[in-house]
Amino acid sequence: MQWQYSSAGSARPALIRIILTAALAIAGVAAAEAYRDPVDPTAVPATAAAVADATGVPSGIPLRDPVPGEFDRQIRGAIDDALKLPEPPQPAPSPWRAIAVRNGENLSQLFGDLGLPATDCAAVMQLGGDAAQLRHLRVGDVLNLRIENQRLAELTYALDEARTLDVRRGAGGLSATTLTSAIEHRSVATSGSIQDSLFVDGRRANLSDRMIMQFADVFGYDIDFAQDLQQGDRFAVVYDQIYKNGRKLRDGDILAAEFINQGHIFKAVRHVDAGGHAAYYSADGHCLKKAFIRTPVDYARISSGFSLNRMHPILHRMRAHQGVDYAAPIGTPVKATGDGRVEFAGRKGGYGNFIVIRHWGPYETAYGHLSRFKPGIHAGTQVHMGEVIAYVGMTGLATGPHLHYEFRVNGVHVNPVTVPLPRAEMIQGTQALASFRTETEPLLAQLDSAVNNRLASASPPVQKN
Repeated sequence: MQWQYSSAGSARPALIRIILTAALAIAGVAAAEAYRDPVDPTAVPATAAAVADATGVPSGIPLRDPVPGEFDRQIRGAIDDALKLPEPPQPAPSPWRAIAVRNGENLSQLFGDLGLPATDCAAVMQLGGDAAQLRHLRVGDVLNLRIENQRLAELTYALDEARTLDVRRGAGGLSATTLTSAIEHRSVATSGSIQDSLFVDGRRANLSDRMIMQFADVFGYDIDFAQDLQQGDRFAVVYDQIYKNGRKLRDGDILAAEFINQGHIFKAVRHVDAGGHAAYYSADGHCLKKAFIRTPVDYARISSGFSLNRMHPILHRMRAHQGVDYAAPIGTPVKATGDGRVEFAGRKGGYGNFIVIRHWGPYETAYGHLSRFKPGIHAGTQVHMGEVIAYVGMTGLATGPHLHYEFRVNGVHVNPVTVPLPRAEMIQGTQALASFRTETEPLLAQLDSAVNNRLASASPPVQKN
């Protein structure tokens, strides 16, 4: 291989200087040998010093071989080292390319689009272990690749938040390694007050949309965020942030939260039981989850309330309105407010498209004026609380798009907005309750600190269990 030197000129002059220096050194050694006293070799230190001054050979070099031929070998070794050419610079690694998987793509197609041979794809697929996950790429997955000489040099793929698959080419071909990084959890506290809406003011407090929705879900059993909010209501949240190698990956779950609504305090703290099930509890260990959520439509306004004597807007006569109407655009998802089984799903008179769900015990709920049912919803279908079952419409006797929602206890219509909802049980067992308190006390203390930093209420709110 020939080496090119740029602005410094040719290597030839430097090489000549090295050779001349080496020649002078050899000549100086020869001169020193010629002047050495055969009787007393140590009697000529001045001559050695003079030779060193004349030739540049260090005076510390012995002028008599302790071992025959050793002196010559040292000199020739020094000359060989001086004449060695510098090691060629290593080529810089090829740049990384990030490839996002699109709909219908697989590893073979991605490699083909990059000009990689099919043998590289086959070799990756044969690696086994965690590399087998490359057979099941999902839309949005990202592969990071380096390509050298039209062959795969290295590939990385995030298996999950903590593990990364690393495939790289070595002397023996491609090999795969799974790298594990430590995941760090940091708890962050924020607080705010309601001036406009939960979404607007939550964002002002640096909460993401997902965190705001989770906050509404936590307290959704007790608060109707579409109807119950008042200006001046306050909130505080302690939530998890997840980091990897010092870089934030995402927000985690809400760890503790407080909402002061119309002077009443609602608190929640997250707890994972011995079976690994996570839920939100009050500070004294009562599970906040009830058998029903309060509203079947997110953030819709009530256009007509529960009444035993209302003028019907179409029939123009007084009749009972045995439910609540939620005004919302056509197509808005409608959720089952509790676990149960669909008893009826079809057309029913003035209700239009109508669903009735039988829940446990004496409870039934009903949903009217639907535009359509979710596919798979029919009589006999088992549904879960919060599951989408249909979509808002204006079928039947309706003057505009809205959901008509009914809540029945033992067949009697009751006001869905005010009916007391049955609550789940509290944590059972002395040891389990003690563990709960030990786990949640630091979170509640952090929550109280966030509240105290902002609290400026003129009248103390009333604690509500």
